[in-house]
Amino acid sequence: MQICRILLPMMMFLVFAFAKAQEPQIIPEESKFKDVKTKYWINTYGNIRISKRLFWIAQTHFRLEETENTPYVGQFAQIYNRHAIGYIYDKKTNFALGGVLRLNFNTDPESEAANLIPEYRIWHQYQFAMPVYNAMAYHRLRIEHRWSKGFNEEDNYIFRNRFRYMFRVKVPLNTPKLQTKTVYVAPEAEVILQSGTPVVASPLEDVRLNTTIGYIINPRLTVAAGFMYSFGQTLDNGGNYNQNYTARLHVYFSPDFRKVKNRLPDIHFRD
Repeated sequence: MQICRILLPMMMFLVFAFAKAQEPQIIPEESKFKDVKTKYWINTYGNIRISKRLFWIAQTHFRLEETENTPYVGQFAQIYNRHAIGYIYDKKTNFALGGVLRLNFNTDPESEAANLIPEYRIWHQYQFAMPVYNAMAYHRLRIEHRWSKGFNEEDNYIFRNRFRYMFRVKVPLNTPKLQTKTVYVAPEAEVILQSGTPVVASPLEDVRLNTTIGYIINPRLTVAAGFMYSFGQTLDNGGNYNQNYTARLHVYFSPDFRKVKNRLPDIHFRD
């Protein structure tokens, strides 16, 4: 009997705490789109050949966002370090597995919380390329396992999965195919879904619609610039949507330090 007197209040407390944690979000009657936020991304993409079949993916992204007085390049928001080991299955198919360290900066000027919080991810990717007349089309499936947290001291890390599918086409504009000195246009669309215990009514994290103009300097170096519109549900309430206008600058580099006799023909694995 004494044990029951002790256990019963504890069980009632746990049931109440669990029910409170599972309280449904109050979804608005109509979807609400927040004001558009402007951003500017500077991205580098490295595909470094290691051996006949292996390559090292080394990516660094600098992401800035608006301030009250300065659109696009107002302040740092995130810095990405994404690395992986990739495997070349054939000329048009490759896979990759690696990790991400993302540094998140607190962009709220009125916040007294921490200024910088690290975020960790494990990611794997499956990319397929196929020729379409004189252009190249790419299908990319990327899955990320993500640990992130807020800036307040009492915030804890939460775990989510992300499922990303991107379709992209690269069309040469001034040459018969994608080659040295080619100017190309590359429209792309990406859908990013998320899952996990914190995701109650907001599985659609982001939809990204982007168009890029690029220039292939040589087989090892390409530069590009583009503009992206994106929108997606906020984690705290699936009825609210973020919106972003993002100007993007890309540098693609593919060094190959192997001996010439060990090199394979060109492959299509640029991101």
